[in-house]
Amino acid sequence: MRPEILFPLFAPVTSLKGVGPRVAPLLEKLAGPVVRDVLFLKPHTVIRRTPATISTALDGEVMTFEVTVESFQKPRVHTQPWRMRVFDQTGFMTLVFFGSFGSQLEQRHPVNSQRIISGKVENQGSFGWQMVHPDYMVEPGKAGDIPEVEPVYPATAGLPPRTVRKFVVEALSRAPEMPEWQDRAWLERERFPSWREALERLHGPQGEADLGLQSPHARRLAFDELLAHQLAMAQRKAERRREPAARIGPSELAEKIRADLPFAFTGAQERALTDIRRDLGAGERMSRLVQGDVGSGKTVVAMCAMADVAAAGGQTALMAPTEILARQHYETIAAPLAAHGVGVILLTGRDKGAARAEKLRALASGAVQVAVGTHALFQDDVAFHRLEMAVVDEQHRFGVAERQRLQAKGEAVHFLAMSATPIPRTLELTVYGDLDVSRIDEKPPGRTPVATRAMPMPRVAEVETRLREAVASGAQAFWICPLVSESEVSDLKAAEKRAGELKSTIGPSVGLVHGKMTPAAKDAVMAEFAEGRLSVLVATTVVEVGVNVPNATIMVIEQAERFGLAQLHQLRGRVGRGRRESACVLLYDPPLSETAQKRLDILRRTDDGFLIAETDLELRGGGDALGLRQSGFPDYVFTDPIAHRDLIAAAGDDARLIIGRDPELASERGLALRVLQELFDWKAGMALKDAG
Repeated sequence: MRPEILFPLFAPVTSLKGVGPRVAPLLEKLAGPVVRDVLFLKPHTVIRRTPATISTALDGEVMTFEVTVESFQKPRVHTQPWRMRVFDQTGFMTLVFFGSFGSQLEQRHPVNSQRIISGKVENQGSFGWQMVHPDYMVEPGKAGDIPEVEPVYPATAGLPPRTVRKFVVEALSRAPEMPEWQDRAWLERERFPSWREALERLHGPQGEADLGLQSPHARRLAFDELLAHQLAMAQRKAERRREPAARIGPSELAEKIRADLPFAFTGAQERALTDIRRDLGAGERMSRLVQGDVGSGKTVVAMCAMADVAAAGGQTALMAPTEILARQHYETIAAPLAAHGVGVILLTGRDKGAARAEKLRALASGAVQVAVGTHALFQDDVAFHRLEMAVVDEQHRFGVAERQRLQAKGEAVHFLAMSATPIPRTLELTVYGDLDVSRIDEKPPGRTPVATRAMPMPRVAEVETRLREAVASGAQAFWICPLVSESEVSDLKAAEKRAGELKSTIGPSVGLVHGKMTPAAKDAVMAEFAEGRLSVLVATTVVEVGVNVPNATIMVIEQAERFGLAQLHQLRGRVGRGRRESACVLLYDPPLSETAQKRLDILRRTDDGFLIAETDLELRGGGDALGLRQSGFPDYVFTDPIAHRDLIAAAGDDARLIIGRDPELASERGLALRVLQELFDWKAGMALKDAG
């Protein structure tokens, strides 16, 4: 139950003065449904209103003047503005007003009256100074109504920044003094203000410096948010560890399967398998993520764990987000496992009738030990004989409820996630704080590095010519375009148009896949490409995770500067999967910005996905440029992943210490921390923000 101290902050926004039926939907869209959401709105700039005379006005600055009204100029047609001429002892200025309320101006501000005006000044050259729609226009006795320093808040149609500020100020008046949930020594070391004082400083900035992410009050609020999140994940991890699960030891079966493989494990694969086996043998429910680049060998490591589970009499489900990816996993593990008596089935939405019924019978009876599939695996009619491990690939592409439905097919099911999306180490805790993480950061031997070049778009004809020559010698290539079809808001070449051009250059062996195709149509084209019947596959980023074509040796990425660096890296990972030399061509629209140049340079220099992710974080400041939102990155309010990297680690350490000392949060600080978790909605039981 929510603590009583938070009741004022979780009242609906309609409880704020002036928020009626018309305003409420606008404010909810901008901030959220409760008062706390309005309180958490941050100003994005601050206006300092400088008193001045007209002769000292500065173009583009917000300034305040004491003036006398000289005259009015009515518009000749309704589309023209009203103009109001004012002066002080140093010069003249024109105030411009659009709209139909001009006649009221003369009544409210008659000729010869004195007024204090404040707003943005514009120099109109020979026409002199003007101010369009002054922010303030008051009588001299009400000068105190004009704030010298004014924070500017986000706005939306029908809800201007000043109105939003009024709601924020009222929300702030409802914020109570909270019990201190931070460690006292940490507060003193960081010189953090109290929670209430931090909010007052946030909403009462005295200048741009107070909006900075490294100001003490900004860091305080960010740390509160991070601690609430890390605490929830530490609690979740502790809860899982208290949950007894089947003890599964290393098996002779897995070693036989490994001995059959045509390659030896890399050191990183060995370490990952050791981590998994330690978890499986601990008698507690495993919750582990194996993170590694495309082609680093995650699936084969998971296969050995599946063999251990099968040898102990249990079953494993491997769930992938697309049928293509599920089929690829099935083709990787089915033969090695089947060769040693481990039954494997592939279950997708395509399975119907008698064939599907037979697969379901085999699963329910325990005749097969491994099921590979898509969402079809957690449908109601799918029953397992003894599901003991769930493996989820690219788990962030599934909803939490979907992952939980799969795990609910068994008792205390061990959970293993796999991800080819590289997350910088500094951000790992924010995304995977409730999972143990193993990194496979070595490439298998025999993988040929992909030669990467950047070329300007005007040389695209040269690239097409070289591609035609390569295709004539038996090569296959991907050509990636950012769009599906021509867009009114973008001048990018569409995938359809590019495919047509390449067909005229290369011939009919050019296929096209894009996001608007049906899954069956997409799969059919990809299958043609994988089987070598197509030489070039023109695609949008639907191939980012998916088709595995060892014969494909060329990757062309059009408008490369429009893609995130991590996304470019994953696309490049589609080639170089065989032993033949491979190449990636990054086509860009010149001129490149300095940041875009650095991003393409790092791709040319390295194929280490983790290093690339760290560099992208430095260059782009995180956010969607990294694809973090799609990677399950939390939707923080106060935290910036770059500016507050040191706080992420500190919050993780503090959370682990708290749970170690006070797992029930029963101490004085523990009770305050419960308030913190409720305040930010980061609670251990909240499925919506669960990672595993």
